[in-house]
Parts: sequence; C-alpha cells; structure tokens
Amino acid sequence: MTHPRSSLSALAAAATLAAVLHTPARAGEAYGAVGIPGVMGGYAHTLTDRVVLRADYASLGSHNKDGNREGINYKGKLKLARVGLFADYFPAGGGFRLTGGLTVNDMSLKLRSNMPAGSIVNIGGTNYIANGNEYLNADVKVPKVTPYVGIGWGHHRREPGWGFIADVGVSIGKAKLDVDTNLATYGVSQADIDREVQDLRDDVAKVRVIPQLSVGMSYRF
Repeated sequence: MTHPRSSLSALAAAATLAAVLHTPARAGEAYGAVGIPGVMGGYAHTLTDRVVLRADYASLGSHNKDGNREGINYKGKLKLARVGLFADYFPAGGGFRLTGGLTVNDMSLKLRSNMPAGSIVNIGGTNYIANGNEYLNADVKVPKVTPYVGIGWGHHRREPGWGFIADVGVSIGKAKLDVDTNLATYGVSQADIDREVQDLRDDVAKVRVIPQLSVGMSYRF
C-alpha cells in the first residue's frame, strides 16, 4: 500500500519536472543590433537565472577607403566581420550583465599604393619622383580568434516578448602588418624604405583592441 507521504513526494517531483521541462519555452531569444562592429543577428539561450549563452554574427561588409598614409597615397579596402561566442553572467539577477567569450574574426585593411608617373611621393622623409611602376602595398589583419570582455544589458530570463539590449566591450588582439614593395628596384634607398615601413608598423601596433558598441532589440520565445 502506497504511503500518503510517498504519493505527495511523487506529485511534487512530477510538478518540478514539469516546470523544468516547460522552462525552454522562455529560454530562447533571438536578437538583432546595430553599431560597432556592424549589423548583427544572434541567438541567446538561458541556462539559469544568472547565466546565458549566446552566439551572433556581425558585419560592416567591405568598403573602399582611399587616403594618404606617411606621405604615400593609397587605395584601401576595409573588411569587418566576426562571429561571437559569449557567456553572460547577471550578478544581481536583473538586466545588467558581465560578458566574456571569444570572437572569430574576418577583419582586414588592404592598402595599395597609388604612385602615378611624374608625381612626387615622400618615402621615409625623402621626396622622390615616381615613374608609375613602383609600389608599396600593405595588408593589416586582426587575429583570427580573440578573447572578448564587456558589459551589457538584456538577454536575462523574463517573460516572452520584446526587450532592449546593449553591449560595450572589446575583442583583445594585436593587429599584424605584411608589406610588399619593389621601391628599391626604382632607386629608393633601403634606409628610406625601412623608415616608411616602420612608420606603418608603428601605426598598426596601436591597434590592440576591436571595440563593440551596439544597441538593439530581442524577442524571447
């Protein structure tokens, strides 16, 4: 014969199990945002009241960007895209959160020198007259995988419906520079070439973090 207390315990366990099984209905959240590093879309999944896991994709696409760097005119192409994998922690149980994770990056800047024949170019502090065939090309790349830290608002467990999200953070990683040139073939001194390349390296060395500053909306199922 079943004891009444056993029956009550079984009912309580069944109720608890039902509640746990019902939780996923409010555990998923789709979201979109704009800002830096671009337009993004992603999905968040609630593990507990304090922990959420997320993944998103952000991109600014590719853009042409021409300009003068260290005395040489360049035609540039900038590409910004990344996939982010994050864990959010809500220390107070509300909307404020701490975020850590990593980003898988496809971010680069390609600079192609523009030295028309007869133009005067400054290389390493010395003026030269270009003949139109020389070049100094540079590729700047962000590391493929970088750690991410930040703070934000939103993605916390709540009732189904629309919500506001915001993120401020950085992906940490030092950009790298590759240079290809034939300037020495056209009479430019190696000392001037080395100074020109070092100036570019000094500029790239300043890029140690990729910021994120974005706001958007989410919908919890």
